Amino acid sequence: MLRAIIFDFDGVLVNSEPLILKLTQQMAGQEGWAITGEEYYRDYLALDDRGIVEHLYRSHGRTLDQARQDQLVLWKARAYAEIIREGLPPFPGAVGFVQKMAGKFALAIASGSLRAEIEHLLDKMGLRQAFSSLATADDCEYSKPSPCVYLTALARLRELSAFRLNPLHASQCLAVEDAPFGVEAAHAAGMRCLALAHSRPLEELRQADWVSPDFAGVDFEKIEGAFQ
Repeated sequence: MLRAIIFDFDGVLVNSEPLILKLTQQMAGQEGWAITGEEYYRDYLALDDRGIVEHLYRSHGRTLDQARQDQLVLWKARAYAEIIREGLPPFPGAVGFVQKMAGKFALAIASGSLRAEIEHLLDKMGLRQAFSSLATADDCEYSKPSPCVYLTALARLRELSAFRLNPLHASQCLAVEDAPFGVEAAHAAGMRCLALAHSRPLEELRQADWVSPDFAGVDFEKIEGAFQ
């Protein structure tokens, strides 16, 4: 039985990946490196900011400088906060889908973004109250494809009164993702996954249990039926 839905955030609910790509390119440029859009979407999608910096250093044959990592992460957070001050557009159908699901299931976020960023954008979309819990980059040492953020979201959902007498299991959760690393993380946490081709082509997401080009194409009755 499906009892909870756990959403990734960037690239699933809000169209933020193009901005994160631009900031990642600017961050790399501060170190004298260049990243193409193809490289970002192939190698960096679903990583949190620290994971992005770590991969930048590793892919350029440099030993990670912890102090410099902190500086770059702080720079990106401040730059992004300024850009999203007035909010960002949700993907078509995202708000309606979340509102509909919130009437039937417990909802959570499992994202590599910072909690403050997610809460701000959810407020702008009028969706903050739809989510019972958030698991973010603030909570996990390792970014996706590690299952950490999904397991953290699961643990927080289990604290809800609805699950205290009848505990929630990973197999009763649906993850909603847009990136191959995210699908891998959801599966590693023991969850089935719906992937939306907002950021990557359908063929790159075939390891997900269900794939749709967008929210409008989701056959939710079929998905829910698979949990019976």
